[in-house]
Amino acid sequence: MESKNKTVAVGLSGGVDSSLAAWTLKQQGYNVVGITMSMWDGSIPSMQKIEGRSGCFGPNESESIAAAKNIADRMGIPHYTVPVSGEYSKQVLDYFRSEYRAGRTPNPCVRCNQTIKFGAMLSAARKMGVEFDYFATGHYAQLNFSDPQKPFLYRSADNTKDQSYFLSRLSVEQLSSVLFPLGGMHKDDVKALAREIGWSDYADKKESQDFLECGDYSVLFDESDNVPGDFVDIDGKVLGRHKGIVYYTIGQRKGLNIGGQPEPLFVVKIDVAKNQVILGPRRVLQCDEVHACNLNLMVDKDSPVLKHKLSAQIRLGHKGAPAEIVNLGNGEITVHFDEPQFASTPGQILVLYDEDGVVASAVIDK
Repeated sequence: MESKNKTVAVGLSGGVDSSLAAWTLKQQGYNVVGITMSMWDGSIPSMQKIEGRSGCFGPNESESIAAAKNIADRMGIPHYTVPVSGEYSKQVLDYFRSEYRAGRTPNPCVRCNQTIKFGAMLSAARKMGVEFDYFATGHYAQLNFSDPQKPFLYRSADNTKDQSYFLSRLSVEQLSSVLFPLGGMHKDDVKALAREIGWSDYADKKESQDFLECGDYSVLFDESDNVPGDFVDIDGKVLGRHKGIVYYTIGQRKGLNIGGQPEPLFVVKIDVAKNQVILGPRRVLQCDEVHACNLNLMVDKDSPVLKHKLSAQIRLGHKGAPAEIVNLGNGEITVHFDEPQFASTPGQILVLYDEDGVVASAVIDK
């Protein structure tokens, strides 16, 4: 890609990855500007500042913005703070709350990438007068748009740090002008390079993968969400009391405080209408088919890849399992696994891979 006279806006978070992404692009001859989104608006007073804690959303945001500006100053590039708190509150926080209240389990990071980082932030930056040809981040993923019959989003060279799952809801339009400078690198090499150029303070900086600084989702909910109800077994027998359905997710075992059972119990279903959390043994959570909606197809609809055996990942920590598409159309998809999988959870993201390429993603429905 020709870099001469092209400007790249790099999403600087204040961490080593986005910093090295910006440095790499500058070395390649691009004009680089740094942009950092500001989401914190102080609207959740119960989220108090905790020294040493970092996360995407919280009162320590000013420190991350300062770290991003500092790295921009080191490189001699412009830096802009882009306010997106209103959109973030609506698209991520309200979405998160509504999904939990509906008995579903959302992925806020996937949602943020789709609606804010690769959406509202770029629009807001342009409205501020920031001009750029490309947008880049420090994500570990790779892009290839050479063949519409094949995927355009791929896993990174470092599979231990791959973030293609988090990017799977992005459209071809969103990704067509995006650069991932670290996609072909390994994390250890990124840190080593940071030390080599004199940025040891960033290379050795503690990293956080948390959505919230405090790590406690309960701060996002109101007292009205804390409505106790019954824990019941799969036959409807009352086993105890829960503290509110927003505290539970399909597949959860810890924190149930239900003793005296012949085998370990897991959350197998959440009945919002009855305010019940249904518990059952692990075997009840095994499923060989998953249905998902809001399909994001990342290959041409006639691509032969869709007829291949694929690897289906049903949550971030899931390694993926062989599956085939048995129904596709009208924004929906159903996949059948070769072997039953544990705890397919409504609200989570189903991502289909053909080897290292992302074929499709959708929101698990049932």
